Amino acid sequence: MLQRIHPHQALALPLWNAQSSRLIEQAALATPQHPSLMQRAGHAAARLACAIAPHARQAWVLCGPGNNGGDGLEAAHALAQRGLTVWVHWLGNAEHCSPDTLRAWQQARQSPLHWLEVHDTPTLSADDVVIDALLGLGQRAQSTATTNPVQQLLHSSYCSPAHSLAIDIPTGLDTDHGIWHPHCRPPDTWGPSSRHTLSLLTLKPGLFTGDGRDACGDIWWETLDCDNALQLHPASAWLNAAPAPTQRPHNSHKGSFGDVLVIGGAPGMTGAAILAASTALHHGAGRTLLHLLDTAPPSICSTLPDVMQASTSSTHAHLAHATVVCGCGGGTAIAPWLAEALTLTPQLVLDADALNTLAHQPALRASLQTRRARGQRTILTPHPLEAARLLGCTTAEVQAQRLVAAQTLADQLQSTIVLKGSGSIIASPEHTPHINPTGNARLAIGGTGDVLAGLVAARWRPGTDSHSTACQAAWEHGALADQWPSQQALTASALAQAQLTPFQ
Repeated sequence: MLQRIHPHQALALPLWNAQSSRLIEQAALATPQHPSLMQRAGHAAARLACAIAPHARQAWVLCGPGNNGGDGLEAAHALAQRGLTVWVHWLGNAEHCSPDTLRAWQQARQSPLHWLEVHDTPTLSADDVVIDALLGLGQRAQSTATTNPVQQLLHSSYCSPAHSLAIDIPTGLDTDHGIWHPHCRPPDTWGPSSRHTLSLLTLKPGLFTGDGRDACGDIWWETLDCDNALQLHPASAWLNAAPAPTQRPHNSHKGSFGDVLVIGGAPGMTGAAILAASTALHHGAGRTLLHLLDTAPPSICSTLPDVMQASTSSTHAHLAHATVVCGCGGGTAIAPWLAEALTLTPQLVLDADALNTLAHQPALRASLQTRRARGQRTILTPHPLEAARLLGCTTAEVQAQRLVAAQTLADQLQSTIVLKGSGSIIASPEHTPHINPTGNARLAIGGTGDVLAGLVAARWRPGTDSHSTACQAAWEHGALADQWPSQQALTASALAQAQLTPFQ
């Protein structure tokens, strides 16, 4: 059944990497059915193409040499039957393709299709549709000999104004990690009428993280009536879902919802800690305390009178029972507080300079690694550069394998990791990682990470699982940006106070 994947869906959806997807496909192919898997895929692509481009008079179908190209040939045949003028590039060879692809090619040869050479480009309008069926799951295995014509066709298609539909995955996008392969990245001016991706049989992680969101546009999923095969292999990751709505019991008090203590805000950076505290205050913490490291801090009483400004003695007293956010704008002054929090705090959120301190002080890193064994929980919210410092690698290496990087960091530090970015990754020891689908580029401004740290703390009720807490906070943080009024500037201070629904 064809379904559109919406970032605000209520159920978490399973994602399978390329290896698992191939095994699931093999299992589906082992049970012969009529119509065949390729026929079902092609007809699904043709139906979706007509839905996204209802006024199309022409279709341009780019077919690679493998089974993905066979899906494209089936789609081309189905579109021609619907009366469209269909232009086709096929990079395959009838003597070397699979039996299903050969059958699709033979059928296509009997259809009123217009066959093109690599250097040919049809002239399409914005109402028409381009279908990318070049490589699919097999793109890593393609030889250099096939790369040049693929590149030529891709760059020609990028210049087309027509609607774009990729079958399974956009050519050149890594299935597992959502990064572009060399020479396949589209130009900055790439702008078809709309972009769509039809993921066949399985949903893939690369569609939802890194470059995936920009590359894929609207994502659709068609299981091709093979739901039984999907049960044979566990998910490689999960697409994070909207948290279930909750209601506060009437018979409750501020102590029912825990204290949040924010420690940070060195001279010149007090705003980061204030943002985290403001978020915790506005998103449900029972009490919010703020310990600024600036010895001459600005007064915040006029703007945040509900936030308690903690003294050194009261901060020490709260470390052992509050949910502590440590590091927002902390500078080097955060180190002694971090050492104490790692030892005493039952629920600890680490961001910004706390993460940089961990990367450079092995003793503090070792203290963090032992917390989980003591029944203490930690959530880290690094951006890719901070994750790279903790892993001892480059930012590019983190971004090239975001799921692997997040899970490696979670296992090494025995903590929950929220690797921020497009499609934030939530990873924990002994958990299958989640990819968060909410959020947009309006979050790419200073301070929104501090808001996330405060939101994590506000959502982290005493004794609540750290992984589910991080999943909830990441989803809500992105959803706030998704619902932001288009005519209103998004700032971190406004985001800190925004609400998805009336507070209950």
